[in-house]
Amino acid sequence: MADERKIETTRSRAPAGTGDGKPPAASARSEIAAFLGAARQTRDLAQAGRLVIALDATMSRQPTWDRACTIQAEMFTAAGKVGELAMQLVYFRGFGECAASKWVSDARALAGLMTRIDCRGGQTQIRKVLRHAIDETKRRKVQALVYIGDCVEEDVDALCARAGELGLLGVPAFVFQEGRDGHAETAFREIARLTGGAHFRFDASSASELADLLKATAVYATGGRGELEKLMRGGDGGAAKLLSHLR
Repeated sequence: MADERKIETTRSRAPAGTGDGKPPAASARSEIAAFLGAARQTRDLAQAGRLVIALDATMSRQPTWDRACTIQAEMFTAAGKVGELAMQLVYFRGFGECAASKWVSDARALAGLMTRIDCRGGQTQIRKVLRHAIDETKRRKVQALVYIGDCVEEDVDALCARAGELGLLGVPAFVFQEGRDGHAETAFREIARLTGGAHFRFDASSASELADLLKATAVYATGGRGELEKLMRGGDGGAAKLLSHLR
């Protein structure tokens, strides 16, 4: 379907409301709009490894969003410390809203944007995320997709079809699941399997471990399995755990 292949990459303004019905501060709106409208770095990223980081910002995540933002910000910071890495943030929420940033190397900018995103009621749009990753890697190779969410409200077979296509392109999906929803876990594990990636769960006590895992994912995106193995030999626990999940 035509709308499935589209993802908003050039929003000229930020969303007009927040989860509590109040308009966001003007500064928050302008920062989101500026981030989505222009890259926040000057150096050439043409040769950098590419990592797509996608977030579920639907209302089911509202009760734990602030806590999750802290964990995810630490993950971004860890990723930003690794080599030549270009990152792109994708998020979905509300009624069909799905947006992607420009490719950037500044992990702090990604973390800053994420903290200004509020949750909104709506269904998951994981299929759009997978489609976006497919389209991006057809333009230029994406080394990995990181997805962070807590539930699945879409047809799992349709998601698996997209995951299989992503796997054929050689893009592993590393799925970080908040909470213990059984249906979501089944779907997430299958997406990870079909792409050659991995599935992990996280909660309030997982910040340090998951930051290490995303750092390992970033190493994988910049240097492949060989660099990940070097990191493991140096005693890195995140690299060891990630390698144990890779085929």
